[in-house]
Amino acid sequence: MTADPTPQTTPPPAAGAAPAPPWHPGLRAAEEAAAFRLRPLARRLIAPLGTLAGTAAAFAYVGVVDPNEPGHYPVCPLLRFTGLYCPGCGGLRSAHAVAHGDLAAALGANALAVAGYALCAVLFAVWLVRAVRGTPSRIALHPAWWWALGTLTALFTLIRNLPFGSALVP
Repeated sequence: MTADPTPQTTPPPAAGAAPAPPWHPGLRAAEEAAAFRLRPLARRLIAPLGTLAGTAAAFAYVGVVDPNEPGHYPVCPLLRFTGLYCPGCGGLRSAHAVAHGDLAAALGANALAVAGYALCAVLFAVWLVRAVRGTPSRIALHPAWWWALGTLTALFTLIRNLPFGSALVP
């Protein structure tokens, strides 16, 4: 019996099981991770730093062009035609308040958006650190997390449109 000189990227199959096919996601992920580690640091940082630049530009624009003044941004179609607040209503006003460092006003405009900004900031920091270390980033959430996020968004929308949820109205 001779030793195989190529390293295995996935554990060997159990006794009696067939080996993993070449399109197996574990093999592909391991190959992509190895290729990612070999990239120069500057190339690994292109995507995170480009995303940071785009996000900073968007927040700077919203910070300069005040959404509280009419005529600068279009009106939410759901609010305009039904009078109901969507989960994003007040998001630009909250981004404007965040850009000016007013967390209380941001939470008053759209608390869910502020939570989203914070979550995105944390995920961005993780992405940046992993890129510097040479570890690829993947967000693979279980479907239950997506259902929970959708339920939270639906509840936020429902509560802010009911009389007792008036504190959530922008």
